Amino acid sequence: MKRILAFFRKEMMLTLSLAAAVAALLITPPSKELLADIDWRTLGTLFMMLTVLEGFKKENIFAPLIRFSTHFSTLRTLSLFLVFGVFFTSMFVTNDVSLIIFVPLTILLLRQANMENYILPVISLENIAAVRGSMLMPFGSPQNLFLYGRFGVSAGTFILHMLPLCAFSALLLILFIVVMTRKEKENISFTTPEEESESVSRTRQIAYPILFLMVLGVIVTRTRFWYAAVLVVIVAMLVLDRRILIKTDYVLLATFLCFFIFSSSIARNPSISSFLSRLVAGREYWWSIGISQIISNVPASIVLYPFTQNNAGLIYGLDTAGLCSLIGSLASVINYRIYVREYPGHGKAFIKTFTLISWMFLAIVIVPGYLLSFWEFV
Repeated sequence: MKRILAFFRKEMMLTLSLAAAVAALLITPPSKELLADIDWRTLGTLFMMLTVLEGFKKENIFAPLIRFSTHFSTLRTLSLFLVFGVFFTSMFVTNDVSLIIFVPLTILLLRQANMENYILPVISLENIAAVRGSMLMPFGSPQNLFLYGRFGVSAGTFILHMLPLCAFSALLLILFIVVMTRKEKENISFTTPEEESESVSRTRQIAYPILFLMVLGVIVTRTRFWYAAVLVVIVAMLVLDRRILIKTDYVLLATFLCFFIFSSSIARNPSISSFLSRLVAGREYWWSIGISQIISNVPASIVLYPFTQNNAGLIYGLDTAGLCSLIGSLASVINYRIYVREYPGHGKAFIKTFTLISWMFLAIVIVPGYLLSFWEFV
């Protein structure tokens, strides 16, 4: 019992999401319809990414990217590379996947450069980059993908509407990095990376990138046969290295599942649905930001869309919500989870730094986002 309590105290995000899911199920009892509403595709895709990237780490597949990164001679240029690596990749492989790729790399590189004190500021900026870069493309984030399929507009129209805020955010990120690194004028040097261990397998080094490309294909094509890809990953890991399946971050998967149960239960409650219908219409921008701080922006998009009159207000608010709090975006939960796995017991330090930097960014972009919310998608 003590171990169980200690586990839930350590995994606070899981604890909160589980409590929310249980409370929602007391309001709306479980049913077949509720199970069908859960975004199993997102959960399956996340499982594949987490599992394959565990293999990447074990087999040193990121070694070439690490070696390339060490050519940056200053903290400023390295930070620009890492932050905008997240910014641009998030447009095509979703914000959560871009963080899964770059946050572990950031921690590794700044450790080698003896600049661990900059890890939290840099990965906080990467979090912003993931949230703001992914907003440009219809498939940049789960909420974008969900809403794009229902807005009935072309990809070009969607991108045109999201471009002003995305470009403005890129300029702000450059400014934030310049300010953050203003005192670091000296060149940085990296300790020599560890040599590949004897356990590294060339077969696995080839197989894992192939699996990774398959997962990206599942994301981009939106194939309805995604579950077949999940089976392929499981079988491949059983053959290649079954220990990877043990290392997969199932706590994060459980946290996502609890959030989806909560949102599905709330959406199916007639009283809550009626309440939202009266309050949301005409106030989509502010409600999407606010509700996302309780259930995160992906579930909020599912809950709020049926009651929305202004599609622009809804999506601009959802893509801004991740700047308010850790819960505001599930991508932020991933970032937090990666960090505390590397630095157990430092969750409060992460939240403090993340919140300070994100609120500074939010204070600048929230008004332009509100003004653009009147530019309706047509």
